[in-house]
Amino acid sequence: MFRLFFCLGAGFAGLAVLTGAFGTHFLSKRISTEMLNVFEIGSRYQMYHALGLLIVAWSMCQWKSQFLTVAGWSFIIGILIFSGSLYALSFTGARWLGALTPIGGVSLILGWVCLAISAIHNNNLI
Repeated sequence: MFRLFFCLGAGFAGLAVLTGAFGTHFLSKRISTEMLNVFEIGSRYQMYHALGLLIVAWSMCQWKSQFLTVAGWSFIIGILIFSGSLYALSFTGARWLGALTPIGGVSLILGWVCLAISAIHNNNLI
């Protein structure tokens, strides 16, 4: 599982760089400033959580915890829903897509909480 999370983390990070460049060089003249900001938030959060997914993969090599598996899948789902909904919103302007974004945000938060719980449990802090 750690290899899957590592590969997806690296892939999402590379795509975040690509989307950032795409937004700066291609979209900046084609969509409104407001929608470009929405797109950039999606790209930024994708990068943050791609790095989080790499941390999960590394942690799986250090500790045994089911919370790490939940954290990894939470980051993947969160990236797809949070960043994906913001990308779609910026292209289409369909405001209803913004209603999906908080679902992705909750998934991202869950990923960080599960990562913290696995660290606490494996270091006998609780």
